[in-house]
Amino acid sequence: MNKTETFTFSKVPQSVAELQQLPEATLDSPFKTTALAMLVLMRWEEDKEGCHSMLDFLRGPDPMSPFAKQFLRDRLTGKAYKVASFFAGATVENSYKPTLPLTISVSDNPYSYPDDKWATLYVKSAGADSVRPMKLRKKPSTGQWFLNDIQCLSDIRVPAADDPWA
Repeated sequence: MNKTETFTFSKVPQSVAELQQLPEATLDSPFKTTALAMLVLMRWEEDKEGCHSMLDFLRGPDPMSPFAKQFLRDRLTGKAYKVASFFAGATVENSYKPTLPLTISVSDNPYSYPDDKWATLYVKSAGADSVRPMKLRKKPSTGQWFLNDIQCLSDIRVPAADDPWA
């Protein structure tokens, strides 16, 4: 029953305008929105405000709250490698350096769609033993799926280079 879609990106968008140029920016599936959210998070360490602006686009009519921005700061400060760990080629041993072009797989399961307006999809981190969720909401008037909650950023295994026990 599970479905997986894989997305490949040649680069991380630097702005909302660049993000909107990507074919996935139609947001017509929760898979596309999830993949773009992870791609945009790759920008967080270098440009937090730019990342927030792109996430606002992916959130649609519900922009990021101060709490959501603080949540990212709490989860990613000093641990930006977490986001990279979701892309192909990233491993604990290589300090979560993904291969280029950036490739990410997004999956659902039989419980992903409690109704026709909500979805919980999953991404796999190389530093975790189980998949991590992302929650999305559909806007019926446009058919677009928007990011609702980033639930995939709990801690993972630290990169081998940073692990005193490695």
